[in-house]
Amino acid sequence: MRPYPIYSDSGVGWLGKVPEHWQVRPFRYVCRLAYGDSLASEAREAGDVPVFGSNGVVGKHSDPNTLERAIIVGRKGSHGEVNFSKAEAFAIDTTYFVDRRYTESDLRWLYYTLLSADLADVSKDSAVPGLSREDAYEKRLPLPPLDEQRDIAAFLDRETERIDLLIAKKRLLIERLQEYRTALITRTVTRGLPPKAARAAGLDPSTRLKPSGVEWLGDVPEHWIITRLRRVVGLKAGHGITTEEIEQEGDFPVFGGNGQRGFTDQYTHDGQFVLIGRQGALCGNVHTAEGRFWASEHAVVGTPESGQNHRWLGHLLDAMNLGQHSAAAAQPGLAVDRINALHVPVPPTAEQAAIAAFLDSEHQRTDNLVKRMEEAVERLQEYRTALITAAVTGKIDVRDEASVTAVRAE
Repeated sequence: MRPYPIYSDSGVGWLGKVPEHWQVRPFRYVCRLAYGDSLASEAREAGDVPVFGSNGVVGKHSDPNTLERAIIVGRKGSHGEVNFSKAEAFAIDTTYFVDRRYTESDLRWLYYTLLSADLADVSKDSAVPGLSREDAYEKRLPLPPLDEQRDIAAFLDRETERIDLLIAKKRLLIERLQEYRTALITRTVTRGLPPKAARAAGLDPSTRLKPSGVEWLGDVPEHWIITRLRRVVGLKAGHGITTEEIEQEGDFPVFGGNGQRGFTDQYTHDGQFVLIGRQGALCGNVHTAEGRFWASEHAVVGTPESGQNHRWLGHLLDAMNLGQHSAAAAQPGLAVDRINALHVPVPPTAEQAAIAAFLDSEHQRTDNLVKRMEEAVERLQEYRTALITAAVTGKIDVRDEASVTAVRAE
């Protein structure tokens, strides 16, 4: 987009040059920051008014303390975080807020400007760092004429809505790819390979099914056996290792409850294994490991019994959602005795290898697609931020764009 015709130096580092007819004023002349009010969770009454904390909506209440639309700025906790309420809201005492009582500027324009002003760097060091209102007031902001503020706000409302829609679509695609991956694992380890993949592996594509007698499995291929997990894999806890003993580089990888976490100069295992997260949020996470490595106390190490493919076993355990079999405690822990007693379907060794190869290939394909979508989301978010900054600092002239938008709306 084209720039403004004439610029002048703002004298402010984050602004650089601004359009010649714009002003640059201290924050205190653009708006005031009003303190939010105390509102404990138990004091909130049923209602539709959003309650804002420093990092966004934290609940609902019956009565607002803002007038109509409002900007909410984090004061404590996520200090400097900027949110916008499109309707009246309740700003709690960890925030500041700005509504039409506290500024003569366009609220949407001011919201976008504060997003770019990096208020988080105006904080007081203390036990609980917070945004200093007096220091924030000294920060200098660009101040276009009011009609131009409205043009900038209208342009950014339209463009950010378009970008946000694209981001939402890509995140939905990521979610569906992950759901597909989960469903594919479960279907394959309980029913066998799809016909096309089975033919490619030299297996019978039309295998008949039999009742497994196990609720979570349903029907399974009739030539598979059903047995308890302890007959397929031996499960033992990993070995203790301190953070100081883990290096960024080394001879042997260290595996914990969420995969590799560094290196060490010794190893506890040598071969092909399955690792299961043992505690907390990682309880039930499944990974595979090969060669020499150290397994920490945060992992349960699965040693496949003779003839069992460790990659197939990893996919099977992944499908079993082992985190649901955790011992209730302040820190949930994997109930090994409980999962050892679970019934599992076991194909012949050659079929295990074919299933593992198929799922590994499909995972790589879906992982690549997810990575591409995640990179696209990251680029769109970066573009969104850059576009807002360019518009509110006057690096692009959006007045004609806003006029076009208004004409289209009419």
